[in-house]
Amino acid sequence: MQVFVKDNDVNSALRVLKKKMQREGVFREMKRRRAYEKPSERTAREAAEGVRRRRKAMRKRMEREGY
Repeated sequence: MQVFVKDNDVNSALRVLKKKMQREGVFREMKRRRAYEKPSERTAREAAEGVRRRRKAMRKRMEREGY
């Protein structure tokens, strides 16, 4: 991940970096890896994430197609 600093404005570059990291899910991943996750919890979490992704895709598709 790369962020360019313009006119020595580090605060602005840091804000952009944090937003990029948030979008990529880096903070969520770090929080998840902080403690051990049981295999059954991992399976449940991944299933829930899949459901969430499918629902979001359906919402976008319905919005695009105008239902």
